[in-house]
Amino acid sequence: MDEKQYIDLAYIVASILFIFGIKMLGKAETARKGNLLSSVGMLLAMVATLFYKEVIDYKLLIAGVAVGTIIGWIWAVKVKMTGMPELVALFNGFGGLASLLVGWAEFEFHKNTDTVTLFAIYSTILIGGITFTGSFIAYLKLAGKMSGRPTLFPGQKAINAVIFLILLGLGGVYIFQNSAWSLYAIIALSLLLGVMGVLPIGGGDMPVIIAFLNSFSGLAGAAAGFVILNKVLIVAGCLVGTSGIILTIIMCKAMNRTFGNVLFGGFGAAGGGGSKGVEGEMKGVSVEDAYYVLEAAQNVVFIPGYGMAVAQAQHVVKELAVMLEKNGAEVRFAIHPVAGRMPGHMNVLLAEADVPYEQLCEMDAINPMMNQVDVAMVIGANDVVNPAAADDPSSPIYGMPIIKAYEARTVFALKRGKGSGFSGLENALFFRENCRMIYGDAKETISALIAQFKS
Repeated sequence: MDEKQYIDLAYIVASILFIFGIKMLGKAETARKGNLLSSVGMLLAMVATLFYKEVIDYKLLIAGVAVGTIIGWIWAVKVKMTGMPELVALFNGFGGLASLLVGWAEFEFHKNTDTVTLFAIYSTILIGGITFTGSFIAYLKLAGKMSGRPTLFPGQKAINAVIFLILLGLGGVYIFQNSAWSLYAIIALSLLLGVMGVLPIGGGDMPVIIAFLNSFSGLAGAAAGFVILNKVLIVAGCLVGTSGIILTIIMCKAMNRTFGNVLFGGFGAAGGGGSKGVEGEMKGVSVEDAYYVLEAAQNVVFIPGYGMAVAQAQHVVKELAVMLEKNGAEVRFAIHPVAGRMPGHMNVLLAEADVPYEQLCEMDAINPMMNQVDVAMVIGANDVVNPAAADDPSSPIYGMPIIKAYEARTVFALKRGKGSGFSGLENALFFRENCRMIYGDAKETISALIAQFKS
């Protein structure tokens, strides 16, 4: 076997590791091993690529690896779990930018290429540009550096459609004429379309958009693989692209919305609930009174949301769950597919706190038994437990599958204040007779309940 065959063999092994790694990510108990397996595959692919004869500047490569490693290590150590969604969005954007630069570099250094390669360069730059700026806007929204509400203005959809059609036309000009001006115009307009495409998206749709942009970063990588004829990049990009699309579809179904509605619906722009107003008032309860109810409970379900991540309350929630179990209660955690700000956000938080995997229940598994639950503790969740999705046809989330917390005998909702959630919708659950509000920081509230049990 010659050198190229050894490299191809390494690529095949790396691709197999990617496939098995992604498969293992599908289950909480094997997710860490899957992540490690995929990382080993990527390391193998990177090392094999260094043996290409075309790689001539190893000093530059080593410098890039060193700088990237330092930046990645700092981010991994310093980022809080509340900042993980925006970090994922930012990394998606960097993946798109890297692909865009690969396509641009191929044009600059190898101008006389065949039609297939020209089409691959066009696809790489188009998808990479949209991914980069779209992900950056998503990052700004998630990080609170700009409003999370949709930004809408008259003619917005028409303008986006015109930009897209111009991009298609410029693509034809570039592929058949191989002209520099058309490529530069494609770069500029693809970056603009990424911004314009994500601006009208906000609120509860962010987890879907993160999954979609993740898919786009994979497709951009696959296109870049065709540009530079790198087999493992094509395989890895296709795996990320297809898995991202599948995840996007799953999350849209979890919200009972079409993907087109997510992209163009402007969900959360108006704020407030549906046109049918929420009647009644929120009733508060003290930690002491909540303790007496929990102390007598035989069946308790925790329903976490983004508020738990903000308060970093996952560890004290685990501690309270252990105390409830010692007190004789059966404890479970109900996880909605779109809870938090990114896919799997709550699963990651609870895994960090070493909550047993067998206590994690998906929405479809927990809902049939919610009417037998003594206490449902909603920790910072909003839309995913809003009964308006089931009984208010005028609500923007009507028809969205939710965790039926309202069926529990008693609901304790932990919130910082009386404001609406990230999507801007008022939660009808908080006004129901069986719901009591415990205001304040979730971590402090749970800690106070733990103190009650200890005393």
